[in-house]
Amino acid sequence: MCGIVGYIGNREKRNLLLDGLKELEYRGYDSAGIALLKDNKITAYKATGKLENLEHKTAQITCDGFGIGIGHTRWATHGKPTELNAHPHWGEHSFVVHNGIIENHQEIKDELRKNGVTFLSQTDTEVIVHLFEAELSKTDDIFKAFENTVEKLQGAYAFLLITTLSPDTIYFAKKAVPLIIGQNDKDERFFGSSDAPLIGQAQEALYLEDGEYGFLRQDALGLFKDKKPQKIHFIPLPQDKAFAQKEGYRFFMEKEIYEQAQVVSETLIGRVKEDTIAFEEIPQNFFDEIQSVKICACGTSYHAGLAASYLFERIAKVQAHVEIASEFRYKDPLLLPQTLFVVISQSGETADTLEALKIAKKAGLKTLAICNVDNSSIVRLADATILTRAGIEKGVASTKAFATQMVTLWMLTLFLAKIKKSVSKEFMIGEIKALLQLPTLLHVKSTLHEKIHRLSKRYLHGHGFFFIGRDLFYPLALEGALKLKEISYLHAEGYPAGEMKHGPIALADSGLFTIALMPQNSLYEKTKSNVEELSARDATILAISPKPFELADDFIKTGNYSHPMHEFFEMMLITQLLALEISIRLGNDVDMPRNLAKSVTVE
Repeated sequence: MCGIVGYIGNREKRNLLLDGLKELEYRGYDSAGIALLKDNKITAYKATGKLENLEHKTAQITCDGFGIGIGHTRWATHGKPTELNAHPHWGEHSFVVHNGIIENHQEIKDELRKNGVTFLSQTDTEVIVHLFEAELSKTDDIFKAFENTVEKLQGAYAFLLITTLSPDTIYFAKKAVPLIIGQNDKDERFFGSSDAPLIGQAQEALYLEDGEYGFLRQDALGLFKDKKPQKIHFIPLPQDKAFAQKEGYRFFMEKEIYEQAQVVSETLIGRVKEDTIAFEEIPQNFFDEIQSVKICACGTSYHAGLAASYLFERIAKVQAHVEIASEFRYKDPLLLPQTLFVVISQSGETADTLEALKIAKKAGLKTLAICNVDNSSIVRLADATILTRAGIEKGVASTKAFATQMVTLWMLTLFLAKIKKSVSKEFMIGEIKALLQLPTLLHVKSTLHEKIHRLSKRYLHGHGFFFIGRDLFYPLALEGALKLKEISYLHAEGYPAGEMKHGPIALADSGLFTIALMPQNSLYEKTKSNVEELSARDATILAISPKPFELADDFIKTGNYSHPMHEFFEMMLITQLLALEISIRLGNDVDMPRNLAKSVTVE
């Protein structure tokens, strides 16, 4: 959650900071703010709502010549999304922006209040700046005061702090939340919560590790951990900013749905051979002695893991369990040594998933990350990583990240199946043929999109949606419901079709919309019976199937495929487009749905 940027240099800083925050607005858009330090004076500006409100508020502001600046776009955790709670927060001479949660903030706040400190906001962040100034009152060494401050903070955080007492310096700290330093050959220095705001500005980046903190000036960088200097290693940054353009699409989410054919091709390249799957990134003998797989993830990634569990058991003949990361962390899990622990995350910074990975590592399990972002925290911690190659996903509601996760997990299942000798060569060749057909299948036909656009106007009201499916299509029903509720704000649930009669069918009436996933290659007759039960109770039925269904109120015909995964991916595409079109008709901001953020770096 939340996005941070920082800059040291001679350029005009207001525009540069706002441009950086635009690249991070997907991380939170409850409020935004910037602080500019020049000529020993700090000025700060804050606004609630989206970043454009801060742009309007600072339209007449300029800050060129040497100076420093920090900026923040917020997803509210502690305190409502008000201007008072927006970042930056300040004390007498210092300002701070922060991403994460300070777990012991109340304890620190109580102690500081005893010493006469007044707090203006409801946030946990404000304790950082007041604690720093309290520590500074005990010493003349500014960095020592900052170091003592970091030492007293508990939780997950990344923050930047500036003070008029050191007008050429940004102090920084990182723990369990991403923070990156960039630099170029023009003596400019940058900070970002991801590398997106750095691309095109910095030439190389330093990805900070957990527990690292320090100071940055135009001509110096101090990097420490546990009070010990750390090695500084910058790596080159890509310079292509083309990802940031909508290229004529109405929303980034729409663009990313259309990009799925292309990014799935990228996911397959170099990994799909004539009669086998190859993952050069997995060490030889990595799967030796592995008897089971435990998958841990959140949200959309959890749905991908749940779908993959069917494949692991059906194809690879390996027992698979799936855990919601936020629950796994607190259940005192029983972790057996012959279990492969797989974590799935689009950003590689998902806090609950990262903590679950740490638990597995501590227990001595082999760990594998399925992730879209290289150099992310999860990637750096896992024993091995398979990158999904989806490219930067700007829409908060995940689409192409889910598609590439599913393709990667399907390939991983086949890779493991060959090692376990659980499939024949003929079966493997058939699966590879099916994989290679995916990019063509995921090409969005204009006739399909137009049909869904016209049909969507009938699904704007009512008291809720049930997405139902069986087998692999139950996790897809969960994902379809999640996409709809995220961006339309309509109530939607995913359910196993066979479970409807065990309670949920009590809700069935004409105002209940049922999106029925009815593939011909996976329990069609069973699913059909369940849909008939709903239809008999007057539920409104949208059937998605290759076979016409006479009781459907609406029907979207899918291709006549022989492979269930082909049906899975086409139905995935249809449910994404349906959510998109319903949300657009309701007038919502598809890319920035309320209360959500792209990268969930808090519990």
